[in-house]
Amino acid sequence: MSSPNLPPATAAVQTFRQRLMAMLGLCFVLVMVALDQTVVGTALPTVVAELKGFSLYAWVGTSYLLTSVITVPIFGRLGDDHGRKPFVLAAIILFTVASMLCGMAQSMIELVLARALQGIGGGMLVATAFASVPDLFPDPHDRLRWQVLFSSAFGLANAIGPSLGGFLTEYCGWRWVFFVNLPVGLLSVWFVWRYLPRIRHAEHKPSRLDWPGALLIALFLGGMQLLVEWLPQHKQPALLAVIALVAIGSLITLLWWERRCANPILPLDMFTHRSLQPLFVLSLVMGFCMFAVMYYAPLMFQGGFGLSPNQAGLLVTPLVVFITVGSIVNGRVVTRLPRPNVILYIGFAFFWIAAFGLTQTVLGTPHWLIVIIMMLGGLGLGLLLPNLTIFAQETAPRTQLGVSTAMLQSMRMVGGMLGTALIGTFVSHRYHAGVADLLAAQTPPRTQWTNMLADPQILVNHLVAQQFSASATAAGANAGQLLDAAREQLVYAIHTGQWAVVVLMVFALYMVRRVPPLQLKRRTIKVEAPSE
Repeated sequence: MSSPNLPPATAAVQTFRQRLMAMLGLCFVLVMVALDQTVVGTALPTVVAELKGFSLYAWVGTSYLLTSVITVPIFGRLGDDHGRKPFVLAAIILFTVASMLCGMAQSMIELVLARALQGIGGGMLVATAFASVPDLFPDPHDRLRWQVLFSSAFGLANAIGPSLGGFLTEYCGWRWVFFVNLPVGLLSVWFVWRYLPRIRHAEHKPSRLDWPGALLIALFLGGMQLLVEWLPQHKQPALLAVIALVAIGSLITLLWWERRCANPILPLDMFTHRSLQPLFVLSLVMGFCMFAVMYYAPLMFQGGFGLSPNQAGLLVTPLVVFITVGSIVNGRVVTRLPRPNVILYIGFAFFWIAAFGLTQTVLGTPHWLIVIIMMLGGLGLGLLLPNLTIFAQETAPRTQLGVSTAMLQSMRMVGGMLGTALIGTFVSHRYHAGVADLLAAQTPPRTQWTNMLADPQILVNHLVAQQFSASATAAGANAGQLLDAAREQLVYAIHTGQWAVVVLMVFALYMVRRVPPLQLKRRTIKVEAPSE
């Protein structure tokens, strides 16, 4: 076993068994994060229905993404300076504890706060676990072959995630969606502590962390998130103006500070790098589009089509399963292509077709056709996401491997945060307006039920639906007809949100053209054997 206190020099695990066990530890980490993303998305409509807080629906995802995106660059830099192993271990423990708190939440506010804490652990994991793979396998050809383990682990979690989320929600209760992280977390801690070596690429003494930069990033992203959420809710203009000033001032100060900081947490030269810049933009766009689909397709299937959580999970499963299929196909093909950039075009084409397909999906759409749409979306993501990471790792200097990988993940998380927040705000506003118009058009007008029917929990919570039906029937209204009309409004609102994804993917195709051609060449690096 490798000592956790290797000297600050380049080291690597040499034996097959050591590499295999180290990768297994990282795979368990990936399984835990992937399970959380897929299981929670399927269970979320039921969670919101029980805790009664649709206004905070998007915040369950965005609170996680917000804290993640703040912590990713911090721990990307710390991993480069100190080695990644200690932070991987700390992240697993924090993530697991936060998962337990999510499962014990008694209100939407408690759930959102626990998810924010969980996001800190998730950000640490993303910043350190993914950057550990090129530490172990400097040669991109070897790395792609070994990443089949990553793809398989990701596929296993994604394959069982939506169905497991639906099953647990329907038969055990939604709280078990979070408790399932406990056994995976324990396995992750043991494997990582036992087998993952501590590797540092920086030969100099670890520098001081750029805490002012970290604080400015938190202020900017936090302010931006609040503005996105509160602008459509017509909060007090003075409050919105203060938040906007804080966000803009933080961004300007951040740019000024990072240019003068000796060890910036956000190296601005990476954003002007000819090869890295389009990759960061593509990662931002894919984060937006991916989360906009993964969070709101289950809501359309359950709230709009009236499917059970288990049925909705089965429809979403092909999306996440074929992310793995695409990753495995990519690993077999991309190193054999004279121009690997071609894979990016194919991946974006597949995902665009899937996003367009969702805008055309209605209650009468055959489930087999929905499955094909989900398969194409997953295949596109499987061809895109690994290549964005590989291209960035091949372009960035070795001493900035962690921070460049972290920035790529950060941009994806920022995109996901914007996707869930903007699409969520738009869907909520459009659905509320549609229901209000629907009730006002009744003869006589039924505006007294606007607040009750405008909360989509009534479409996924049978108890609330029964209460509404009893009230409507007593007033002489056709409750079933009103509920069906509300479902149509929800589907229309989600369709309109998905059109934004379709349009944004056209811009992404333009950015693919700006990615310089890359050749995945073999790299031989002399390494020191790990101490026993």
